Order: sequence, then structure tokens, then C-alpha cells
Amino acid sequence: MTSGLAGKVALVTGAAQGIGAAVAAALASEGCRVVGADRTRYPGGSRGGGGVVLDVRDSVAVERVVDSVEATAGPIDVLVNVAGVLTTGPVVELRDDDWTTTFDVNAGGVFRVSRAVARRMVPRRRGTIVTVASNAAGVPRSGMAAYAASKAAAAQFTRCLGLELAEFGIRCNVVAPGSTDTPMLRGMWHTEADHDATLRGAPHQYRVGIPLGRLAEPRDVADAVVFLASDRARHITMHDLYVDGGASLRA
Repeated sequence: MTSGLAGKVALVTGAAQGIGAAVAAALASEGCRVVGADRTRYPGGSRGGGGVVLDVRDSVAVERVVDSVEATAGPIDVLVNVAGVLTTGPVVELRDDDWTTTFDVNAGGVFRVSRAVARRMVPRRRGTIVTVASNAAGVPRSGMAAYAASKAAAAQFTRCLGLELAEFGIRCNVVAPGSTDTPMLRGMWHTEADHDATLRGAPHQYRVGIPLGRLAEPRDVADAVVFLASDRARHITMHDLYVDGGASLRA
């Protein structure tokens, strides 16, 4: 079976770098017309659909951008929610705005963009939505409470959305990466010991290492997204696919 993605229009949020950029490139390689969205101008001309500036916290902007994409590129067949922020630190030191901003982007952004796109997919009775969450959504992480909770909210929202949209033939799934070699991850490291702890684990934080012994590359996550968006996954919905080298020890 082919992927069935050739000629389809895909909207990817958080497409300027890291996993989002890899997802945009992977979908384009499958023949999608990809529109990349990010808070900064996304250089998406090579993806066939261009790029747009979008702050996923702004409901009005989300509706405007989705309308614009559908008017210029065509009806959106694939939505991939990648846009996200990371706030770290002990709960007792988190500020209200740390918590609010993290949720507003990581969970609220998924809600706003998915809602806007789903409203247009339902009458067409087709489409697929993939949310990039995190394995931290299912495994407690010290110093990452806001991030982990927001990603858990985004994942559960996406599964609930999948249940509501199943009758219209629209599939909604989640990809949960573990530690991935991106600017976000590298921004958490201060010494080589932090890199080593990511691979081997940190017992004092009750954190397991990565059994496969390597960091994920963004393309590893992108390949999982492409699979779930493709016809090869046509009977999969409300699924949460962990791409973490075994770090979460999922049963």
C-alpha cells in the first residue's frame, strides 16, 4: 500500500526548526503540499505550500491562517501539531505565568488549531490530525511538571477529538517522542554530563536512560508522524505512539 499522501495539503505548526522542520520535510518528500506555520517566518517555499507566521495562542489568528491556507493551498488534509515550549524547574519555584504560558501553547495551541481544522474537515468527511506530545506525558519527570502536564493534556485532548471525529472518517493520533536531538533538548544541557545522563539515566531523579543507547533524531519522530498520517495507518485512531528508544519502558 502506498502512503496516499501525494497531492494532499498538510499544515504543520512549529515548523521552523527541530521536529517540526523534519515533519514538514518528510511530508513534502511523500508528495504533500506543506504549509509550515511558526511564530517566526518559516522558510517553507521548498515544501510547495509556503510558510505562515502564526501564534497558536491567538484564536483569531488561527482561524484567519486556516482560512488563508485553505484558500491558497487547498483544503487541509493533514494537520500536525508540533508547536511547543519547554519550561523547567521545581514546582515550588514555578511562576503563574510559566504554567499559564506552557499550557497556552502546548495544550491550548493544539486545541485551537485542531478545532479550526476539524471544523473544516467534518463536512468533507476526511482528514487526519497528528499531535506531537512527549513521553513525559506518561512518565513523571522531576523539574518538568508544567511541560509534562501540558503534553498529557494535549495527548488526551487529541484522543477525545479522535473519538468525536471517528464517525466522519477523520483519524486523530499522538506521537510521543523521548529525548530528541533538537535545540530544545540541547538548551537543557549545561555540561557533557547532562548529555551522558540523558543516555544513561539519572537515578537520583528516578529517570531511566534510553535502552537503545542513542538520542532520537528529528527524522525518527517525523517518520512516525508520516506513518500515522498515511493510508498505511488507515485503521488506527486515538493511538499514542511512543518514539523514545524504550526510555519509558512502556508495556
